Amino acid sequence: MSAVTEASPKALAPRPRGGVVQSVRDSLVVAKRNLIRMLRIPEMIVFGLIQPIMFVVLFTYVFGGSINVPGAPAGSAQAYREFLMAGIFAQTVTFATAGAGAGIADDMHKGLIDRFRSLPMARGAVLTGRTLADLVQTALTLVVLAAVALIIGWRTHENMGSVLAGFALLLFLGYAFSWIGALIGLIVRTPEAATSGGLIWLFPLTFVSNAFVPVNGMPAFLQHIAEWNPFSATVQAARELFGNTIPGREASVTGAWPMEHPIWASLIWSVLIIVVFRTLAVRRYRSATA
Repeated sequence: MSAVTEASPKALAPRPRGGVVQSVRDSLVVAKRNLIRMLRIPEMIVFGLIQPIMFVVLFTYVFGGSINVPGAPAGSAQAYREFLMAGIFAQTVTFATAGAGAGIADDMHKGLIDRFRSLPMARGAVLTGRTLADLVQTALTLVVLAAVALIIGWRTHENMGSVLAGFALLLFLGYAFSWIGALIGLIVRTPEAATSGGLIWLFPLTFVSNAFVPVNGMPAFLQHIAEWNPFSATVQAARELFGNTIPGREASVTGAWPMEHPIWASLIWSVLIIVVFRTLAVRRYRSATA
């Protein structure tokens, strides 16, 4: 008489393959899947372009003659354009956070993550692939936005290598923030909640900064918050790399280290955000799919 044993579903599930190379391959496969999905839904890209273009036009023509940039002639629209654009670029890459969170929440809601579980793939590849696809979409958005900025009169005053380094820092910050969006998408239950949760904290982060108005006009306590804001560090770094700073003007109002060394501060902040939130997101993903 033979005994029949029934294996548990967990035992029958394919084990994910290990190794860094395999993890990279799996991540690229997931990224390709998300990019193809974006191409099949072009309105996602179009609507993602409308908001930043609106911000550029509105801030330039509505507020451009009213906001004075310290060290520049009073009411100089050109000075404000060059001051503004790094902030608009940074806002654009960070607002992609909401899209990342909504996409992951949608995959969870539709059961797509359960399908990925049945495949022998690295656990973190699903999240990494999604954030890489969002990074590509954000880069395309920046290209279009930069073209619009040039049309309305924005100019850079450094060599091409420095300008490209500025955009690289902006994309690095956007990639870091996409991991915050991934964590939010795994925590909430619906894509709508992920969109709201991904935006609500971004508004104070981006507006209590040096992105749209000079910090010296803020109350003293907000000046310190704004100049230690990771968003502000990347904005200031981009301005320096684009050559959009005012010669002879102090970079910091409060003497904050991130404003005096913005490039290093931007890199440090982005790396810290990736390390912390990628760890939390992957841990949450594993517990959600265990």
